[in-house]
Amino acid sequence: MYVDSHCHLSFPELHARLDEIRAAMAAADVDRALCICTTLEEFESVHALAMAHDNFWASVGVHPDNEDVMEPTVGTLCEWASRPRVVGIGETGLDYYRLNGRSVADMEWQRERFRVHIRAARGTAKPLIIHTRSSSEDTLAILREEGGEQAGGVFHCFTETEAVARAALDLGFHISFSGILTFKNAADLRDVAKFVPMDRLLIETDSPYLAPVPYRGKVNQPAYVPHVAAQLAELKGCSAEDIGRATSANFERLFKVAEAA
Repeated sequence: MYVDSHCHLSFPELHARLDEIRAAMAAADVDRALCICTTLEEFESVHALAMAHDNFWASVGVHPDNEDVMEPTVGTLCEWASRPRVVGIGETGLDYYRLNGRSVADMEWQRERFRVHIRAARGTAKPLIIHTRSSSEDTLAILREEGGEQAGGVFHCFTETEAVARAALDLGFHISFSGILTFKNAADLRDVAKFVPMDRLLIETDSPYLAPVPYRGKVNQPAYVPHVAAQLAELKGCSAEDIGRATSANFERLFKVAEAA
């Protein structure tokens, strides 16, 4: 019924409880999940999850916030993306939220890393999984400069404005909403969610972070993604099951999971 399109099940607080988490997923009708890679050092453990379970898939990429890690090359990303059950490139993008005394100009290393991921996505014809925080103008500009629309993908855990959503949609990208959508202070984001067409929506948990109401503040897990669907259903005037069906179909089409199974 539901797909968690973005979670970090290789992280220790979830990986140690994998049997429990999978049982909770089954009980909540969450039948699939995409396990997201954030460093190349982490990739083998992420990929192992996808290889061990026929309802998990994997991505390969380096999160923009991660410093002092193995730097990706187009060749490495393309090679690892060719492995079975790897269906996306990322998460990648830009994050200027924590500059730690640096200027935006100092973040050229992030922008170059993002370009590498876009080139790999174009080379492999696999979609990008985009992280953008306090950096949407540069994120969109680099996507346009590098032909990111040729790969497509998703702006994950979306928290930006309707104008950014519109620009992402114009480039052919999907928009994914997380548990943030259920937070009391997220009224503006709920307005954005109303605007995004049903055929471009995805839902996610970003586990172990950002647990939705009524679990806010606790460790998140894929079994909680129906709460995101329920919030979207309220906004769209349909049932949570309708959201589940639509977002599952969108996930299948974007990540070509039938071909990757």
